[in-house]
Amino acid sequence: MKSASNIYKTGQSVNIKETGETVTIMKSQYVKNMKRYSYTVKEYPSTFYFEEELERN
Repeated sequence: MKSASNIYKTGQSVNIKETGETVTIMKSQYVKNMKRYSYTVKEYPSTFYFEEELERN
């Protein structure tokens, strides 16, 4: 079982898996009822991504 800690840090550059685009993590937030983190990126501040939608670049 995965521990409840965010795998990406604020300011880190990651790729969006679907597009391959490089983005920068702006904010992370733990979503308790889904037991995972959501991330807001600088390039799309009105959209959030879950960690399985992102990958290290």
